[in-house]
Order: sequence, then C-alpha cells, then structure tokens
Amino acid sequence: MYKQLKPYIKMKQLLPAFLILFTLTAGAQQHELKKLWETDTVVRTPESVLPDFKKKILYVSEIDGDGSTKDGKGGVAILGLNGKIINLDFVTGLNAPKGLGRFGNTIYIADLTDVVEADITTGKVIKKIPVPGSKFLNDITVDDKGTVYISDTRVNVVYKLQNGQVSVFLDNAKGANGLKAIGTDLYALVNPDLIKVDASGKRTTIATLPCGGDGLEPIGNGNWLATCWNGYIFYVTAAGKVETLLDIHGGKLNTADIGYDPQKHIVYVPTFNGNRVQAFEVVPSAK
Repeated sequence: MYKQLKPYIKMKQLLPAFLILFTLTAGAQQHELKKLWETDTVVRTPESVLPDFKKKILYVSEIDGDGSTKDGKGGVAILGLNGKIINLDFVTGLNAPKGLGRFGNTIYIADLTDVVEADITTGKVIKKIPVPGSKFLNDITVDDKGTVYISDTRVNVVYKLQNGQVSVFLDNAKGANGLKAIGTDLYALVNPDLIKVDASGKRTTIATLPCGGDGLEPIGNGNWLATCWNGYIFYVTAAGKVETLLDIHGGKLNTADIGYDPQKHIVYVPTFNGNRVQAFEVVPSAK
C-alpha cells in the first residue's frame, strides 16, 4: 500500500546496510521478473490490485489525486487480465481508496478513515463504516470467515472489523501496511519487517526488508512477494532470505499493493504516480 515516505534512518546509515544486503544476495539471485504488459497512463493513481480469476478481471483502486485528501475523486477500476481497460469508473465517489479485499459478493475498500463495502457485480456502494481514531487506512485483507483486517500506517495499528464492529487487533505496529490473512494467522508488513501474528497474538518476525514494506502476497511454500512503495519488489523465502526482483526507486514509477496469480506466477503492479498497471511473470533467474 501507498506509504507517505519518512526518513526512518539517516541516508548515511542506510546505505552501508543496503550495500551489505546487496553484496550478500546479488551473487545468489534465483528469481527475476519478465515483463508481460503495461497499460497506458490512464489509470488514475492506482494503488492496489485485486484479481478475480473466475471473472478474468482485475479490480484496481484509483486514488486520483493526493493519497491523504478527502475529495470524493477516488474509485475502483476494472481491467482485463491482459491489461485491457474495461471500466475506469466501476466504483466512484470515494476519497483516497487504497487496499482492496473481498468476501462473497462484497468488495472491501480502505478509504482513509472508512471501510467501504461495494457490490462486486454493480460497483454500487453498500455502506461506509467509519473507523474511530483512524487517520490513514492503507491495506485490507479478509479471512475465510469474513473478518476484515485494516492497517493504519500513521496510527501504527491494525484494526479488525467483525460483525459490523471495529476494534484494535494489533497495536504498536509502526508503519503498518501490507496485510494477508491465512487461516488463523495474520501476516503484516510492519515498517521493514514481515511478521506473523497467530491467534493468540504472538508475533514472529519472518524477514526484514531494506525499506518500509508496502504490498504483500503469498506465492506458495511459505514464500512471499513484498514491495516498498518507492520502487522495489522483493522475493522473500520462508527462511527469511530477501532477493531484489525490481529496483526502480528514484523514478516516476512506484510499486504499491500488488496482486498475484499463483497458477501463472504473474504479479500485477500498480505504479501509483506512474498512472499505469504493469504485469510481470516471476521466473527462475537466467543469471
């Protein structure tokens, strides 16, 4: 998910650590990205991609402006799995929508200080649920029982929405962003760390990224794809090893809340300021 960048560490402190990481991993790269397609620059500040493989489409949240402003310009678009634009105005009238989740026929949308429920067929907004105390709702995930989890990057918590009631699920979660519910566990990107929170609330750190994490997708066998908003995609193994698959930091393209096709090994990347969505196949490295 989109993250308002702040210098957590001075650059002169960050560079040596990053160079050490690069030195350790560069010679053992096992995966890389093969670009498949990208849209034209017509997707209005895309932040999150939610695939629907049964319908062969992608839902894409569109901020369409500043990521922290309540302006009513945001919405959700629909693209084909091949990048074809189907409907840029599927859901309208939102503010700065970011994370997307689904349960049954409902799309859940993290929209600054509200969780928005929209009909998955018509795009009509069903209800907006205010999240008391929230400032910057970011990612969203739904478990197999319909419980919704929402991160707030500025308040440093993860909220839980269950039976229409909102509560704090995880506190002291600095920079909380990417989320994924799997079974009874919640996986979260908390600043640079990928952590697992089990049903008892116990936290386990799986890996540490070289920058604050954003998007998060499981890819099988305990492995993950994770992004940093400013232009990185990482392959994270179950053992905690981090490989850099993409580094475009410093440019006009970002890497926000990705979607993933586990059958075809395709990652869908919303580029935020780039106003396009890109697709890459994750393949074994040829190096």
